[in-house]
Parts: sequence; C-alpha cells; structure tokens
Amino acid sequence: MRRLLLALFLPCVASTGEVPPLRGLSRNQLLKMDATGKEAQNVNEWQQRRVAALKGFQAVAGDLPGKEMRCELNAQVIRETDCGSYVRRFIEYSSQPSGRVPAWLCIPKKALAGERAAAVLCLHPTENKIGHDVVVGLGGKPHRQYASELAERGFVTLAPSYPLLARYQPDLKALKMPSGTMKAIWDNIRGLDYLESLPFVDASVGFATIGHSLGGHNSIYTASFEPRIKVVVTSCGFDSLLDYYGGNIKGYVQERYMLKMESFLGHPQDVPWDYYELIAALAPRHIFINAPLRDANFRHDSVDRIAAAAEPVYRLHDAVGRILVRHPDSDHDFPDKERYEAYALIEKVLRGK
Repeated sequence: MRRLLLALFLPCVASTGEVPPLRGLSRNQLLKMDATGKEAQNVNEWQQRRVAALKGFQAVAGDLPGKEMRCELNAQVIRETDCGSYVRRFIEYSSQPSGRVPAWLCIPKKALAGERAAAVLCLHPTENKIGHDVVVGLGGKPHRQYASELAERGFVTLAPSYPLLARYQPDLKALKMPSGTMKAIWDNIRGLDYLESLPFVDASVGFATIGHSLGGHNSIYTASFEPRIKVVVTSCGFDSLLDYYGGNIKGYVQERYMLKMESFLGHPQDVPWDYYELIAALAPRHIFINAPLRDANFRHDSVDRIAAAAEPVYRLHDAVGRILVRHPDSDHDFPDKERYEAYALIEKVLRGK
C-alpha cells in the first residue's frame, strides 16, 4: 500500500524524456562523455565514463579495499552434510585481517570425484533471522534455494552471509570498512579467491553470480568491481534511485548498506551513482534480470528504461543480446520459470552449452 501511495503522490521524474543528469552527465544517454554531448566512439573511450561511474559509487559506499586488506584465507570446514548428489559444507574464511566470513559451500559429488566444475557465487536476500540459509534450502521459503538447485545441476556454489544480517555481525569500524555494502563486496571478492583455490573448481571459465532482492543488487555491485564474473543474475534487485519508492531512498540509509545516502534524502538526483551506469558497466558480460510486474520494491518499467539505456554500451562492445529482462506476473519473487532460465544462461556461459 505504501508503494501505491507514493506512486500516486510523488512524481516519477524518470518516466519520460531526458531524466535529471548524473554528475552533470546524461543519465540515460550513457555514451555521452561530457556536458558538450560528445559520445564515446569505442570501448576505450567508454571506459573513461565507466571509471568515473565506479568512483561515483565509491564516493558513497566507500573505496574498494586494496592489498592492505588481503590476508591468508585460512578456510575452515565447520560441518558437512550429505545432500544426495552434492555435499553441503558450512565453512568460514578470512576476507581480511580479523574478519571471518561464514558461508555455505555446496560441492557436487562428481567434482569431489575428480570432475572439475564451474562455480557460482550465490548471494542471499534480506533475511534477518535465517540469513544465507535460505539459498541452500534451509529457510523454508520457496523460490530462493538457488545455491542448492545449482549444486544439483553440477555447479560448485558459495553462499557467504551478508554483513549485519542474522548471525553475521562484523564490527565495520573495527575492521575499517566504510559501509556494509563495501564489506559485502569485499567478502564476495575474497570468496571468489577461495573458490579459485579449490582443486575441484574450474576457475578458467570465470564465475557467475546470482541473487534475489538484496542479493540482486549485491550481485551487481560485486560484478562491477570483479572482472572474473562472466554472467550476472539479478532478481528483484534494482530500479533507478529516481524511481525507488518515488525517489525516497531512505531504505539505503542503513549501516548494512550506505549511511552516506542520508545526505541525499529528498534529492536523489544528486546521488553520484545510479543503476543506469552500473548495469552498463557490466558490458560485455551477460546479465539476466528478473523484474516482476507486481514487485512492490522495484519498478519493472524503471528496469526497462535502464536496460534500454545500457544497450548502446553493449552495442559498442559487440555484445548485443546479452541483456535479458523478464517480467513475470508475480510479486517480489523469483518464480521457477525465470529462475530455471537464469540457470540455463549460467550453464551456457560457463559450460558453453
């Protein structure tokens, strides 16, 4: 109901025509490189705007950690469960000094027997009680168990817990992390390092990332900084900041997200980042977007505008057709049809099938 009232009383500034600029640049004409309207003619020229886009994001989320935050992974298996065609391990790994990350690792038995497998980073939605349990089928919620379903399909899956949810409560200040969002990105990047270290993982083909809701935008953020990710699946994960609850971005103002977003309450057009640029920044990689028609969190028409704005950038990369958008007639959910289609894309990209 709250979303409906906002839609009635707050104007959608991004519905038609040219939308408010982003750092003085066109928000939806992404090849424009400066205020004069000069357009990027090749990938190298576009990279200048891509770099600026990630700097804009880091101005709010904080800088991506560097070598000073790297340490030995020191991974430890806490317990293991036989799940039929795969085993599920509860593990911990160090993403930074004094920072231990709990995660689920699902390993197909064929991989343990010597048949190396591609791997997928599985990022969970907002779950303050069960956390990452939901993506391995332990949360009692349908349509969220993508880590276990992908393991059944022969992929190694890693599902780290998101900081400041459920049982994972890291002290961000003590760990010198600027935001919960950047902490999650760094945990995920180090999770890929862990997957690369496993003898049964075929890291040569790259990785995929998949997530619903919180996991949906967590996947986008992580892939924006992580070139090893070759395919991104985001379900109910985003719309433009101009459209999010009619421009009310208060939901982002939390310690586990980005507290600096508070500076832009009431004027979201001044936030120095938006999904327009972040989706385009994924080019030329494959991206599958599930945007249900009745999602009360993120507007499907806003997703369409963002995807359309990213297409010229994908065209510049000779990657036309790599943005797939689906609009199931559902609420904030990841229905079977769309979820299975996403799995098929992951299989196509990582296995060449």
